[in-house]
Amino acid sequence: MSGRSALPGLMTGILSLVTGLIAVAFGQEIFAGVAGLLGLAAGVAGVRLAQQLDEQAAIQRLVEDELRAVRSESQETEERLRSELDAVAFGDVDGNGASVDALTDTSTGLFSESFFNVAIESRIAAARRHLRPVAVVLLEVVEGLPDTDPFEADAELVAEAVRITLREADTACRLRNGYFALLLEDTPENGAIWTVERIRRQILTTRSGFTLWAGVACYPAHAFGVNEIMDAAETALESAREWRQDRIEVAVAAHD
Repeated sequence: MSGRSALPGLMTGILSLVTGLIAVAFGQEIFAGVAGLLGLAAGVAGVRLAQQLDEQAAIQRLVEDELRAVRSESQETEERLRSELDAVAFGDVDGNGASVDALTDTSTGLFSESFFNVAIESRIAAARRHLRPVAVVLLEVVEGLPDTDPFEADAELVAEAVRITLREADTACRLRNGYFALLLEDTPENGAIWTVERIRRQILTTRSGFTLWAGVACYPAHAFGVNEIMDAAETALESAREWRQDRIEVAVAAHD
């Protein structure tokens, strides 16, 4: 880029030199004047090139400073949340200092809502730092449809299907309202949809008559902050619940 920018000034300088030599060789004053003008043009081009290079260097420094600031902030957030996760795991308080019963949900053995609230912040901080996507999925599984009013499905059966389907890097939690919350590492929305579909199929291998609703939201495709991502996933789940059949809804990007 800078080489191409310098080419006009270089060519003008060469022409100025050649013209000056001709003026000396043949004693032509007009060639001397032309050589002077060409030299002036080459000097102006050189000044402009220097200004462009200074501007480019300033922009590059600004971008690098911003990247360092984002990485530093993300690292600090990640370290703080790791400490909070340790507090949840080895103490009797969650990230907000409230008492909790356990690290896991007693009825399913999945992680608890207290763990989820800290884990989602940690995962998104890490995703921001390493520039990787993270998917958040909210699941509700019911029985009774379409003939009767829905009622909550067997939580242990659903939890087992989730455990079989998810990878070791993923996190599955059971929330206090009965929903299942999944944190899918390095997963965009298409991968999240396929994961939910595999869970649905796994449930059907055990027993029929289930209806699965899911809301999917991803960082950074749909939102950048934890609260915004959770709001997006909850809104998507509410849209899915309007159907009296299996339904997966994907969030709409708030920054579109």
